[in-house]
Amino acid sequence: MAAKKSPDGSHGGAGKAGEMRGVPMREFSRSLPMSLLRAREAVMRQFRPSLRNHGLTEQQWRILRALTAVDTIEVTELARVAFLLGPSLSRILRDLEARDLIERRTAEADLRRGVVSISPKGLKLIEAVAPTSEAIYAEITNRYGARKLAELQDMLAELERGLAEMEVAGEAEADTDE
Repeated sequence: MAAKKSPDGSHGGAGKAGEMRGVPMREFSRSLPMSLLRAREAVMRQFRPSLRNHGLTEQQWRILRALTAVDTIEVTELARVAFLLGPSLSRILRDLEARDLIERRTAEADLRRGVVSISPKGLKLIEAVAPTSEAIYAEITNRYGARKLAELQDMLAELERGLAEMEVAGEAEADTDE
């Protein structure tokens, strides 16, 4: 993609374009969402080949990993912890259930709610992927440093907690419209 010319005919760099146009924003490459996305992509690039070798998508893996931490979980809670939208989760659960990797049933307390658990076949798949996954973690730790990785995870958790307390612009108005 070519850089647009500024009024003086010169080409602006990707990071300076906003400043040159008088946009009062930080450089695109220095925005927190982009930094987090680039870091996530760098990490996931390491894991994708292994997931593909086991016939899994990133989202399917996220669901199976979340299910290993619980006996059962309501579908709405699973969507929350796996950061997936309901329609996507429904499709993924259908695929995982067809492969006998999960088990679904209705909640005893409320027949309108669904609960999910990992199946024995799903646990075997987790066990098959785990050694490669842990080897990738070990290599990331080796390259980045155990202390720095632990600090990064602590900082990200602290950022998440801090932002959870922050009011989201436009969210209050959306809540009153309902």
